[in-house]
Amino acid sequence: MNENYKEAFERTRIAGEIAAGALEEVAKIIKPGTKTDEIDKLCYEYINDHGAYSAPLFYRGFPKSCCTSTNHIVCHGIPSDKVLKDGDIVNVDVTAIKDGWHGDTSKTFKIGEVSIKANKLVETTYEAMMKAIEIIKEDVFLGDIGATIQNHVEKQGFSVVQDFCGHGIGKTFHKEPNVLHYGKKGTGEKIKAGMIFTIEPMINIGTYETKTLNDGWTAVTKDKSLSAQFEHTIGVTKEGCEIFTLKKI
Repeated sequence: MNENYKEAFERTRIAGEIAAGALEEVAKIIKPGTKTDEIDKLCYEYINDHGAYSAPLFYRGFPKSCCTSTNHIVCHGIPSDKVLKDGDIVNVDVTAIKDGWHGDTSKTFKIGEVSIKANKLVETTYEAMMKAIEIIKEDVFLGDIGATIQNHVEKQGFSVVQDFCGHGIGKTFHKEPNVLHYGKKGTGEKIKAGMIFTIEPMINIGTYETKTLNDGWTAVTKDKSLSAQFEHTIGVTKEGCEIFTLKKI
């Protein structure tokens, strides 16, 4: 590995594994009757216990340690005393800072028995993220990532949110490049080995349009249709990429 980005990869890998571990702990408690505040508390404590800090907490005034986005909430849902119920879907988005480096990941959980449509939405969103990750290597166009996601999602009759995107990450939470989840092959800049960024498609059952509520954070689908999201932080190599937000056995 190029020495120029070896340290960045090592540091991001450590932060990413902590974030991934927090989501694994969430999976153990999330069920009908769980409050989103309980998820937030668990994430805060798990990340702290591993010598890291929750990046969302107080970021630009955000009041909690993770985002919990339920049903028609697209992203940036604020944990509260809201009780999850059977049939809900909820995205939990976690970012850990360890020694100044960020690891950012999210997963949409199915609560109890969900509808066939909701299940298909969640599965399609995960597939779209993984299909995009599979094509990543040096000199792939950013537009290829968006096109891969958009083509897969639209074949299933769903739409890709355009108001939010993936982002470069490292010592800074959000930086260049912006990684759109829609687009045309062969467009945008070519990615280079050593780049670290997130792939985090937000996929809606209805139209792609969103609006942000009066709290300044919570983004919802305009048509109140369900939305799902998955996210990994990845590092680009010459031959492919590494997913940093995986829990090692």
